Amino acid sequence: MMILGLVKWMQPVHGYDVRRELLSWNADKWANVQPGSIYHALRKLTEEGLLRAVATEQVGGRPARTTYEVTPKGEDEFDGLLRGHWWQVEDTADPFAAAFSFLPAMPREEAAAALRNRAIQLRARVDWMRASLDSNWLRETKPVHVGWMFELWSARAEAEVAWCERIAERIEAGVSYLPAGLERAEGWSGWQERLPDRPFDAK
Repeated sequence: MMILGLVKWMQPVHGYDVRRELLSWNADKWANVQPGSIYHALRKLTEEGLLRAVATEQVGGRPARTTYEVTPKGEDEFDGLLRGHWWQVEDTADPFAAAFSFLPAMPREEAAAALRNRAIQLRARVDWMRASLDSNWLRETKPVHVGWMFELWSARAEAEVAWCERIAERIEAGVSYLPAGLERAEGWSGWQERLPDRPFDAK
């Protein structure tokens, strides 16, 4: 959606300018758009009929530059993606959530320390975003809604800081990882024995 939207906004536009704009937004950090994939994405969108190449020019010994614009089909696709993301809450991949699902594999002391370290890193991000919100740089060089995005990211980070500290305290206090009502002495093997048979385990 990002590349399609930028072409729609800047058209007619070279791929180089799309890449430069995305880099200025740091989109690789929050929109899953990698700089090295932009030219490939432009070609793919063109093959799918969402963009069209309107000109190709070459100056001196520099690589040829293709100018793109959005097709009517691309307009419809962008509008659908835009409104879909506005109106729907979607799950996003979170590597930390994947790692946290294996919490019992971590020694308690290390798990608690890692969570507190995560809180420190997140708090540093919050401090940077708050400083940015108070800066002339943001007020004078960015649209107002960019500041609102910073507020969103800051709120999310602050919530995770509180969660990290809360869970670290529980881990340090020795709260059992086992389901409620299960004797701790039984351990993980006892828990697994109580689980219902799974179809793919049957022989």
